[in-house]
Amino acid sequence: MPSKQYRVDRLAQEIQKDVDEILLKRVRDPRVQNVTITGVDVTGDLQQATIYYSILSDLASDAEKAQAGLDKATGLIRSELGARLNIFKTPEIKFVRDPSVAYGSRIDQLINDLHKKENN
Repeated sequence: MPSKQYRVDRLAQEIQKDVDEILLKRVRDPRVQNVTITGVDVTGDLQQATIYYSILSDLASDAEKAQAGLDKATGLIRSELGARLNIFKTPEIKFVRDPSVAYGSRIDQLINDLHKKENN
């Protein structure tokens, strides 16, 4: 059984690497220029992949634009993955913004605010 989980994890890593490269080299949409792939979850049957991404901007409009750009590029990305991955069926992909990056920066901001209060 552990070998199946190993295969799922290996496929997730491969998808993350390939999608990052595809976004850099193949997708020309300016809305996805500042997108960073932070992780990939693949279902046990290898049929679906959830790709987590982050953007540097905190603006909601930038997040919406990035999501729209990724949604539009999903077909291209999936077909490129199909050509690169050595698996029977390319998983359906879905892009989800990674909330952990924003959460981490908020924690960082709170810690900095506490340090400023201590020094005053």
